[in-house]
Amino acid sequence: MDVMPKWADLVLIPLISLVLAAILSALVIIGIGEDPVAAVSLMVKGALGSTYGWGYTLYYATNFMFTGLAVSVAFHAKLFNIGGEGQAMLGGLGVAMACLYIPWPHWTIALIFASVAAALFGAAWAAIPAYLQARRGSHIVITTIMFNFIAAAVLNYMLVTVMRPKGAMDPATARFPETVHLPSFQDMFSTAETALFRGAPANITFFVALAACVLVWLLIWRTRLGYEIRAYGHSEPAALYAGISPFRITMIAMLISGALAGMMAINNVMGEAERLVLNATEGAGFIGIAVALMGRSHPFGVFLAAILFGFLYQGGAELALWTNIPRELIVVIQALVILFTGALDNMVRMPLERLFLRLRRRNG
Repeated sequence: MDVMPKWADLVLIPLISLVLAAILSALVIIGIGEDPVAAVSLMVKGALGSTYGWGYTLYYATNFMFTGLAVSVAFHAKLFNIGGEGQAMLGGLGVAMACLYIPWPHWTIALIFASVAAALFGAAWAAIPAYLQARRGSHIVITTIMFNFIAAAVLNYMLVTVMRPKGAMDPATARFPETVHLPSFQDMFSTAETALFRGAPANITFFVALAACVLVWLLIWRTRLGYEIRAYGHSEPAALYAGISPFRITMIAMLISGALAGMMAINNVMGEAERLVLNATEGAGFIGIAVALMGRSHPFGVFLAAILFGFLYQGGAELALWTNIPRELIVVIQALVILFTGALDNMVRMPLERLFLRLRRRNG
């Protein structure tokens, strides 16, 4: 029997971890001679105080939803996929090929096929570490780390040698045709009288990410495959006894994980840059690990954690622009959130478990 109720595990522990991370972050801000209250106020105003700020916050959150879901699916099978960065890079390559080399008549059709291409490229990149884990016993953490570097090298080669337009100097593809440009929030929600989200990169991919959250929830908690993934993750011996194949589950979980990470590219490559450039992922694959940890590998938790990290990214940009607080401080804050929600999870969990156990004994 669980000592703590489910709500405490899903809500209370992450909330306390956030508060602890916020307190330490405030001490760091004080240490560099700035006012933490003013800093937080500026972050909130810059990230949430206008449709422009929301446009950037939701753009970043879209990236983190895809990578957070990718890590979450692997977590359920007790696989630590930290190769989301490389899988998203290769997903971008799939999107670029689909958008540049096939003449699509409309963005709706292009979005469907670009999403499929991104998912296939991401899944293919995750398949090799998955096979090495399932058949050769190579640790998934080591192989996915190495494949991030290999993906960066592959992308660099493709952009410099193969896909760069003649006469261009920067390592990037040509701009995608107008027919495949995705509608931004500005296009979707502005009126003749009121311009909303002006200049912000948020686009229709946000709703694709929301759909992905729902589909992952249905997969993990409402299908036989999802049950098998969770059963294997909870106890491999029990799963073997029940006839669940470790090879099959490892491969399927990693293929789904890689596909989700690859689909991030429809947001940053197809929706924002409208071409493929180097470093387009901007670390979103690694942030996905923190998002999955904080969201307890549940799609709704991933959604909320992605919004939080989108807020940190956009709020951090505002801090760097308008104060003497360096942009790197946001990396410190993110690291503190990761530290408390991941590595120091038991520091919060164990006292709460003792508290709930004491309350249960008193009431029982």
